Amino acid sequence: MSSNWYVYFVRCSDNSLYTGITTDLNRRIDEHNHSNKLGAKYTRVRRPVELVYWEQQLDRKTASQREYQLKQLKKSTKEDLIKKNKQKNNI
Repeated sequence: MSSNWYVYFVRCSDNSLYTGITTDLNRRIDEHNHSNKLGAKYTRVRRPVELVYWEQQLDRKTASQREYQLKQLKKSTKEDLIKKNKQKNNI
């Protein structure tokens, strides 16, 4: 049985972008902001983080593959994706 997976960007307090995958966006953002055990090492020292982009994927494999693709992008390209997503979703 597959569940919905998400690939996401969070913007850290230093304006850097962190890319990850999860099945629960709200829980994961909470972990990045509040948990020293569950939050990513990268984001622990760059709190607070804010969710700025996400894509839904069908399974973990697809989410991981997309995460890899996104991590290869230049920051300017990531910023363009974020901007387009905001316009599409009227955020």
